[in-house]
Amino acid sequence: MKRLLVTGASGFLGSRIAEYYRDKFDVCAPGHGEMDITDRESVFAVFKEVRPHAVIHGAAVSDVARCEKEPEKSWKINVDGSRNIAMAAEEFRSKYLFCSSDQVYFGSDVPGLHKESEKVMPQNIYGKEKRKAEEECLAQNPECVVLRLSWMYDLRTRREQEHSDFFRTLAAKLQTDEEISYPIYDVRGITDVNEVIRNLEKATELRGGIYNFGSPNDSNTYETVKAMFDALRWNAGRLKKNETAFASNPRNISMSQEKLAENGINFPSTLEALIRNGKKLCGKR
Repeated sequence: MKRLLVTGASGFLGSRIAEYYRDKFDVCAPGHGEMDITDRESVFAVFKEVRPHAVIHGAAVSDVARCEKEPEKSWKINVDGSRNIAMAAEEFRSKYLFCSSDQVYFGSDVPGLHKESEKVMPQNIYGKEKRKAEEECLAQNPECVVLRLSWMYDLRTRREQEHSDFFRTLAAKLQTDEEISYPIYDVRGITDVNEVIRNLEKATELRGGIYNFGSPNDSNTYETVKAMFDALRWNAGRLKKNETAFASNPRNISMSQEKLAENGINFPSTLEALIRNGKKLCGKR
């Protein structure tokens, strides 16, 4: 059985990766006490012991606000830690999948769906750190596969101490009479995390480089949710437009999936997946 090393296994994505692949691979998911990714010697020691065939690096400080408040600490994890994993993967010939973010596109003035070939100049600290980590990983390990992930949700389950996500927040609001609002100045993909996880095995076969990895969406968040409500025949009267969020600096971080599709990996659109999961939610009621 091939060995898979997963970092960040206590987090939203990493925990689900480790659970999903545990029967298919010999999964090693070290905690911080077992492998400090900011310490190169610690990383190399684990790689020497495990000798993984592949590594999925999901450990990160992904809280955008925290990165703004603690940039030095987040840099050590998001940039230095990612580089250390890249170096170890190169040394031990492990296929390296690095989880980046659509936040690298925040600040781009390119209209429409963003492509991987686009020059990016992120505006927030998190986006800047992820972009720098991409550069460092590819410099240290040219066969590194950089996956730019979008906003993810999981309808199925929520673990303790885990923040609510897009879909579960919506599901909770549907149980109340409160107003439901979404921004009109924010365009981005919203992806079922289970689609991401299922496609990771195929991603290990990709050539080194950068790939947008998530559901495409070219509508703003309000329009997307409104279209879902209409398709499911839910009462859209409670939906309101948030006209203040991102109004001074409209955000479009939607990603083209053209390159990924050319390599045989496909995601349903954000709307398609939301409708599918909305039907499941109806079935639970």
